[in-house]
Amino acid sequence: MRIGSAKQTYAADEAIFKTDVQRLWFGLLALALILFPFVSSDYWQLLACLIAVNVIAATGVMILTGFTGLVSLGHAAFMGVGAYTAAYLSNHLALPFWLSIPAGGFAAAAVGAVFGIPSLRVKGLYLALTTIAASFILQSIFFNWTAVTGGARGLTIEPASMFGHLLVTPGAIYWIAMPIAALSVWWARNLLRTRVGRAFIAIRDRDVSAELLGIDLLRYKLMSFALASFYAGMAGAVWVYLFRVITPESFRLIESIFFVAAIIVGGLGSVRGAIFGAVFMTLVPELLKIGASDLAPYWPDAVKLLSPVRTIVFGALIVGFLMFEPLGLNEIWLRIRQRFALWPFRT
Repeated sequence: MRIGSAKQTYAADEAIFKTDVQRLWFGLLALALILFPFVSSDYWQLLACLIAVNVIAATGVMILTGFTGLVSLGHAAFMGVGAYTAAYLSNHLALPFWLSIPAGGFAAAAVGAVFGIPSLRVKGLYLALTTIAASFILQSIFFNWTAVTGGARGLTIEPASMFGHLLVTPGAIYWIAMPIAALSVWWARNLLRTRVGRAFIAIRDRDVSAELLGIDLLRYKLMSFALASFYAGMAGAVWVYLFRVITPESFRLIESIFFVAAIIVGGLGSVRGAIFGAVFMTLVPELLKIGASDLAPYWPDAVKLLSPVRTIVFGALIVGFLMFEPLGLNEIWLRIRQRFALWPFRT
C-alpha cells in the first residue's frame, strides 16, 4: 500500500507501520542501533547516550506541550527529582538500576502532578511562569536538603551493575539508555492511539469544547503533567548513571529551555519530531565544536576564538527553523518521504 492511499479499516489508518518499506527501514535502524557500540569510539558512544537521554526527556515535553498544549519550563527540575531519587536509592538502599530508574520516574511524576495543579486555572505564558517558579522551588530544595541531595557539593552515585559486571563506560550505559529511549518512544507513539491521547489532543485544540464533550480537564491535565514528568525523571535517572555525579547546577532553567527548543525545531505534535529535535540539539553543537577543532593545526586559537561564533551559529539555525520551517524537521522528513513515495513521478 502506497503512502497517501486510502485505508480500508480504522486499524490500518492508525497503524504505526503502514507499508512494508517502513518496516524494512525500521528493521535496518534497529540493526544499526544494535551494532553501533561495537563500531564506535567512547566519544560517540557518550554522545549516543546523551541523545538517548534527551530523546526520553524531549518525548515527555512533547506529550505535555505538543499533545496537550500545556507549556512547561520546569522540565529539567523534574529530571533532577528523578536523578536524585535514583542516586539516593542506589547509594542508601542498594537498589539495582532497573528498579531505581523507574522509581526516579515515579517520584518525578508525583512531583510533576502537584506542580501541574495550576494548569487548571492558568495557561499559556502564565502557566510557563508557574512552572518556572516550580523550577526555582525544586532548585532550592536541591541546594538545601543536604541529607538527601548533598547540597551544593552534590552526590556521587554507585555505578550500575549487571550480572556482576560494573557498567562504567559509555558503551556499557548505552545498553541501558538506548532501550529505555526506544521503549519511551514506542509507548508515546501508541499513546496517541488511545482514548487518553485523543483527550490530550482535544484539550490542546480547544479545552472548553473538550470539557463540553465530557473530557475531565482536571484528570487529563494532571495525567499529562505526570506522564511528562515521569519521562523527565527517567531521563534524569539514566543521566546520573551515565555521569555518576550530580549537583543542583546539573538541572538549570536553561536545560528546560533546551527541551522546549528541541520539540519546536523537531516539529510540535509528533513523536518523530521529538526524536529529530533531540538529535539536532545534541549533535549540532558537537559537530560545530569538531569543525573548530579541525582548524586547530592551521589556526592554534581557533577553538577559543570560534567558541562564541559556534554558539551564534547554533542559535541562528534555531531561528532559521522558526522563520522558514515552523513545522520543524518532521515536516521536512514528511516531504522527502512523500517525494520518494511518488518517485519517479512528479507531484
